[in-house]
Amino acid sequence: MSYSLIFAFFISFLCLFLFRKIAKRIGLVDKPNQRKHHEGQIPLVGGISIFLSLMFTLLVFIPLDKNIVLYICCSTILIVLGAIDDRFDISFKVRLVIQAVISLAMILVGEKSLHNLGYLMGSEVIQLPLVVSYLVTIFGVIGAINAFNMVDGIDGLLGGLASVTFGALGVLFYHSGNYELAKYCLLIVAAILPYIMLNLGIPLGQRFKVFMGDAGSIFIGFTVIWLLIEASQGESHNAIRPVTALWLIALPLMDMVCIMVRRIRKGQSPFKPDREHLHHICQRIGFTSRGSLLVICFLASIMAGVGIWSELNGINETVMFITFLIVFAVYFYVIAHIWKITAFIKKKMKVPVTSLKS
Repeated sequence: MSYSLIFAFFISFLCLFLFRKIAKRIGLVDKPNQRKHHEGQIPLVGGISIFLSLMFTLLVFIPLDKNIVLYICCSTILIVLGAIDDRFDISFKVRLVIQAVISLAMILVGEKSLHNLGYLMGSEVIQLPLVVSYLVTIFGVIGAINAFNMVDGIDGLLGGLASVTFGALGVLFYHSGNYELAKYCLLIVAAILPYIMLNLGIPLGQRFKVFMGDAGSIFIGFTVIWLLIEASQGESHNAIRPVTALWLIALPLMDMVCIMVRRIRKGQSPFKPDREHLHHICQRIGFTSRGSLLVICFLASIMAGVGIWSELNGINETVMFITFLIVFAVYFYVIAHIWKITAFIKKKMKVPVTSLKS
């Protein structure tokens, strides 16, 4: 395993350096605007590099089967879609249609669907009817892709949150005896690390900075939901129960739902970009970019840790689900009233509040 991890890490590094030069030549770069306050044109090659390093590693170290070939084909389509979107900014409707088609390929070709919700509501397993399971799977795939796409807003955040989720999944796959998928989770983290380093300017500084791009966030979101379905929807031995999956992607999921609800209430498209994500709120409260990164990844790690602990200790699924809903409700309330809450706290601490909404 150590050879494959080292291979994935260094191939990812090499791809980043190679493709950042190509990206500048073809215009695959992120330019500053009203929402994006970085300096200069940053290559959008993080996701492409991670994807290619993982594909090379799979071909070299892991025997291919029908399941892996389907995953590679679906991922390739999504990476190409994301790269085109990064370069030409295509309509979100086109993206949704292609993501739905990929979901159907998972269902019809790969026989992967969200059909078993476990014991969410008591002593009976919730088994979804065929058509309903298809719809839930399509929404689940699109939801996971866009949750990780929306969370990508400050340096290191998408890579950090993805590493938390894949790390947690790797632990649970390993505990259940599924060593191949545990290994793949570690390979993904190994391939993401070089991106995080360059994205944060470590150790080469801002000159070699790269961004993930929509190609990367789409690929990561898709891989997350693919592995969650693999882990929770098997016919025999599962690595996790379905409710545990909610805890492993809790923060990206909560952030996406809160944002979409807020935009719909304002009469806006739920896919319209804005600067009201959790990381934006952290920064407007007063955290630095690095501080926001650490706080958000820490919260995500706690939630993933709750999922791991509950899974390993066999905590009742209904209790886990109700607890998740309570945490979600608290999160939604806090985000909806964040300025009143922070103003109250700072008033009690006698801290000036003039910069709260600057």
